[in-house]
Amino acid sequence: MTDSDTSHSAAANSAAEKHATDKRMTEAEVVAELRSGMTIGIGGWGSRRKPMSLVRAILRSDLEDLTVVSYGGPDIGLLCATGKVRKAIYGFVSLDSIPLEPHFRKARQSGAIKVMELDEGAFYLGLLAAAHRMPFYPTRAGLGSDMLAMNPEIKTIQSPYPTPPYETGETLVAMPALELDVALIHMNRADLSGNGQFLGPDLYFDDLFAMAASKTYLSAEKIIPTEAFRDEGSFHTLRISRIYVDGVVEAPRGAHFTECPPDYQRDEAFQRQYAATAKDPQAWQTFKQKFLDAPSHEAYLEAVESSP
Repeated sequence: MTDSDTSHSAAANSAAEKHATDKRMTEAEVVAELRSGMTIGIGGWGSRRKPMSLVRAILRSDLEDLTVVSYGGPDIGLLCATGKVRKAIYGFVSLDSIPLEPHFRKARQSGAIKVMELDEGAFYLGLLAAAHRMPFYPTRAGLGSDMLAMNPEIKTIQSPYPTPPYETGETLVAMPALELDVALIHMNRADLSGNGQFLGPDLYFDDLFAMAASKTYLSAEKIIPTEAFRDEGSFHTLRISRIYVDGVVEAPRGAHFTECPPDYQRDEAFQRQYAATAKDPQAWQTFKQKFLDAPSHEAYLEAVESSP
């Protein structure tokens, strides 16, 4: 083999490797991978660092009959308001500065959706069990509360280990795994192969969402070279591994109107405008047509910028 042949082969291998690890997608391409009836986990926490550009892409699709698993915020509210949700599984559904998500409240009170209401600890253990490929995790969370009465599908078990001074083991809640078909999460930074970095105050268990899902799609404020991660934040901020990520979407302001610090804070005025539409059908239709029906994330941002 000549030096020229060797050089050509190395270049071809390098190009093939680059192509194989480039997981960039658009929001539309992510939604094309989803199916009606799926169980979809959505990362973030309340009205904080939600993958809103991906949620809005679902709103524009014909997907329906979804089970949504989330520390809920406007993701659940919007999906309920547009009739996409069959069942919601959550530890809470809040807009943070507005304690209870109003569109979710409307769906919950009308009986339009099925629910599995958990405390935050049980919800966490359900994600952890799925991430560890366990059928359940034992916990004391929920004992003596209405969580078991409201969710008869959650069973109790007796520990096989005696609990002194008693001769038998204690009764524990067997929190079932919250297995996800797909997880959607939003990070501050990502690279082409799907490594994700958070730069705000909390990861919000997005790593567990990614590990609990059969497939994970990550949107990020910016896609950067892998070697640039350490310029953005310390090692502990690198918590989403590419081995769990199937697609990466570059979406500047992709969490709007929720917060995504240090890149931006919550758009409180826009959030109040959204929340007010739960009480006014005409206002909801106007809001939906102007912002949610925008054909792309970029068109949505243009609509937001042009809004008084």
